Amino acid sequence: MVFDEIKRQIGLYQKDGKKIFSTSSMQSQSIVLLHIISRIDKSIPIYFLNTGYLFPETIIYKEMLEKLLDLNIQSIRPVVSKHNQKDSSGNLLFTSDPDYCCYLNKVQPMDAILAEYDIWINGVRADQSPLRNKMHITENTSHAAIRFHPLLDWTEKMVNEYIIEHQLPRHPLEEKGYISIGCEPCTQKALGGNSRNSRWVGLNKTECGLNTELVITNTDNT
Repeated sequence: MVFDEIKRQIGLYQKDGKKIFSTSSMQSQSIVLLHIISRIDKSIPIYFLNTGYLFPETIIYKEMLEKLLDLNIQSIRPVVSKHNQKDSSGNLLFTSDPDYCCYLNKVQPMDAILAEYDIWINGVRADQSPLRNKMHITENTSHAAIRFHPLLDWTEKMVNEYIIEHQLPRHPLEEKGYISIGCEPCTQKALGGNSRNSRWVGLNKTECGLNTELVITNTDNT
């Protein structure tokens, strides 16, 4: 979906009085959608989940993009404190129950935001994982809101070409071998192949829950 079509669709949502928001994990892959939104409507809120486990470089990158693109970026934090995110042995949950850790730090705070809006603009791409490959341009969510995936058919090559064309900065950890960057305890350098293989290494886990617990994929959707 090219820029004009994305602009047209967002315009239709706004004309219908829909409350729109977007989210960003502030990776290099995120900057395309952020840049497009900045060219369409800088007032659209961009929610950034600061889990408390992020790399310092991610926070630096977020602040850089906020100034560069003049966006309405709003940081949200988990409701449950880290002190209460421990298992029965006193270990932080990312060591023993990463799914519940993701729920508390990502899904739960985003669920509260989602309930307030009609449209969630999200930058997932079909080439990122088998689960995302099954998604459609629009999907239902766990609330009344619709999730809109304007970059679903984009490829990694297209993303990189866009970054180069518009001379956009990349996440500072990329030059050190990190491609898919999430929380520091659960992220390693790229292992080759799909970049998301560097997340939750050794576990049967590829998603944090935002794309599973908050999205209802409809195989009949178009």
